[in-house]
Amino acid sequence: MGTETFLARQPIVDAEHRLFAYELLFRQSMASVSAQISSQLQAGVGVIGNTLCLGPDWLLQGKLAFINLDEATLMSDFVCLLPPQHVVYEILETVPVSSVLIARIRELRQLGYRFALDDFVCLEEYRPLLPMVDFVKLDVLEQHPEKTVEILAHIQRDFKGQFIAEKVETREMFELCRNSGIQYFQGYYFARPENLANKSIQPGQLAVLDLMNKVSNCEDLSDIEEPLRRNAALTLRLLRYANSAAAGLQQQIHTVRQALTLIGLKTLYRWLALLLVTAKPTPTNALAARTAVTRGRICELLGQSRLDRQAQDELFITGLFSLAEPLMEVPLARLLERLPMPDSVVKALVHQTGPYAPFLKLAEASERGDFERIARYASDIDSSPEEVNLAQLRSLAWTEELTSEASPATDESACD
Repeated sequence: MGTETFLARQPIVDAEHRLFAYELLFRQSMASVSAQISSQLQAGVGVIGNTLCLGPDWLLQGKLAFINLDEATLMSDFVCLLPPQHVVYEILETVPVSSVLIARIRELRQLGYRFALDDFVCLEEYRPLLPMVDFVKLDVLEQHPEKTVEILAHIQRDFKGQFIAEKVETREMFELCRNSGIQYFQGYYFARPENLANKSIQPGQLAVLDLMNKVSNCEDLSDIEEPLRRNAALTLRLLRYANSAAAGLQQQIHTVRQALTLIGLKTLYRWLALLLVTAKPTPTNALAARTAVTRGRICELLGQSRLDRQAQDELFITGLFSLAEPLMEVPLARLLERLPMPDSVVKALVHQTGPYAPFLKLAEASERGDFERIARYASDIDSSPEEVNLAQLRSLAWTEELTSEASPATDESACD
């Protein structure tokens, strides 16, 4: 177990909450999740190896991956395994600044690699590094806002790159950092709607909910066909989705019946669920929509070797709907009144219990970089670091592919 490494990942976004990059975090072995990593070189290699596992079609599809490097990993040949256009190497604050370090950074920069200074503080020893790095990361939780502004002013002379605010927890801190000229942001902050109890389900959402209920109880395709045909917006989007699915079959789908026959009821239900939860993302919840899709996928992937196909579909719905309340701005209890779900899904969403709860908790712990809980919930489902890491990477790649293809999950007018 000593050489196994758990991955976690946290998104980095721009001022409009658009995804810019992921930071890939790691902690070595289940046994050492709360202790210092005994071999940073070994752990760093684990991250790089896991990131490479999906082959040449790189998982982030144009997004950057920020990866922490200690001194040993930075000096090793392993850092050259990843393509430089996709990574930014973070130099940890524990790395001593020396002439050897500066020479190594120059060497790697000539190969196209970019660098960030992690948890930057205003010490004179870091000044020679400022012209050589592309990003400076500031921990805005651990210091007074005035200190952040002071650091920005202090290093502007030597640093011409971009700033990333880490541990942004509140709307107020986000706005302060943005107004101070910081370009990118990382942290638990999500703009959650207020006064959810006063929000009502919108007509477009009701139409999708009703269709999902009909799909759940469907015995004849005509029960679904007629309601779909009466909703022009949904029909157009369904035909577009079906034709995309049929691209390899060299056939055109022209009718709702053809579309339903091609994709099947289970896929239709999933498509409607994606449409319901992630349609019309605003700048403040676009990242949450992406997170919801990724959660659903990682839960589903971890269920593949443990549960039957129906349970895997339910795990996907569990992860997806875990963020339905802030995304749809409707209380979860009200959604569940309109869309009855299997008991195991409800237990996981509402009570954090039942057979699906460890899968959901594992996905959530990964987003927070909570390695103690990652190990606990991985143990609960008898999973290994390799399996969890691969599921995470595949879920990220799947979400990126879904987004890049302008699927119904990202169609801004789907629930009008």
